[in-house]
Amino acid sequence: MSRVRGTHRTAAPDGAAAAGPAGPKRGTPRPGVRRAVAALAGAVALAAAGCGIRTTAVPVDAGPAPSRVPCTLSGKETATATQPQLVVRVYLVCASALEAVDRTVPVAEGRTGDRVRTAQMLLGELLEQPSGPEREAGFASLVRGPLTVSPPRDGDPAGTLRLSRQPEDLPAAALAQVVCTLAESPAAAGSGTVVLAGPGDYTPRGYRCTDSVKQRPDTAPPTAGPATPPAS
Repeated sequence: MSRVRGTHRTAAPDGAAAAGPAGPKRGTPRPGVRRAVAALAGAVALAAAGCGIRTTAVPVDAGPAPSRVPCTLSGKETATATQPQLVVRVYLVCASALEAVDRTVPVAEGRTGDRVRTAQMLLGELLEQPSGPEREAGFASLVRGPLTVSPPRDGDPAGTLRLSRQPEDLPAAALAQVVCTLAESPAAAGSGTVVLAGPGDYTPRGYRCTDSVKQRPDTAPPTAGPATPPAS
């Protein structure tokens, strides 16, 4: 006669009993826990956003920093001319500002003692396309030809330079290049102001190269008003 061995059932924990036979499997978070975790994650995301931090799931490679033109020549260009050279200074545009650049010209052109010829030589430099190193450094010239210089007329103030185009008809940045280049050269007779006029009968005016003009060449250079002719 066989005997049926009885089974001893251990009492289940309160949580398991509450869950019943169809309760969640071991290791699966309960709904209340999932809600708490989601709320905590949302709070962390909001805190990060409030601090200006953008959350991301993977590292972001922002790449190299944006490049900027140096506006500086790394070295002097090798002179190929056989005759003696003289260094002159012109103003070119770089990064929306005026920057001084040294150029070399034959001594015969740079030391004429004639203000008109000196001014024409400097204008010729502004009309030249920037060299390779100058372009790589970000330099450009907005002065376009034809543009020539002629001596003053009878009755003009001393030191007047008459351009083949009315100064106000030039683009503002191009006029700023001309003014700053001539005003800081022997063509201005060391006055810091260059007296310019056009081919017409307009009264010559004095133009000044200031720090503001160098920083914002797109604005018209300040004038010293109509120049006064010398007393007869």
